[in-house]
Amino acid sequence: MSGSTAPTDTGTPATALGPTALALGAFSAVGTWAFLIPWTVIAGALAITFGAMGIHYARQGTGRMWTAAAGTTLGTVGFLGTALLLWSMA
Repeated sequence: MSGSTAPTDTGTPATALGPTALALGAFSAVGTWAFLIPWTVIAGALAITFGAMGIHYARQGTGRMWTAAAGTTLGTVGFLGTALLLWSMA
């Protein structure tokens, strides 16, 4: 066997945090206006969490910063949009 089976930095699960945060953040931001309120709150909170972890790992050189930052921003917009919508109805 001449090849190495050790994982590289591009093969870690941390590289999926940014794209996952981006997808959840986009769903959260769009779902607020489609009145999918329970799902947007959950997706927004997860996007913020995964995005923050993605930013942490991107600073260490694993993953991409722009996907994690965009996912965090969209998750925050979706989460706060839903919270403000519910607060205005109270």
